[in-house]
Amino acid sequence: MAVGRRAKTGERCPESGVWKVVGTPSTTAPIAVNNVMPPYNGQAVTWELIRLA
Repeated sequence: MAVGRRAKTGERCPESGVWKVVGTPSTTAPIAVNNVMPPYNGQAVTWELIRLA
């Protein structure tokens, strides 16, 4: 997999690493492969992989 890959809240994480919320406000979170991508601020969001684990 590559940095820049995206996944949405509720999907299974495709790659372990540090993920960042696309848009504002944003945050980063370490998420492991096969975990469910979380919401942020109570909203469904798109996450982008910024660093591989």
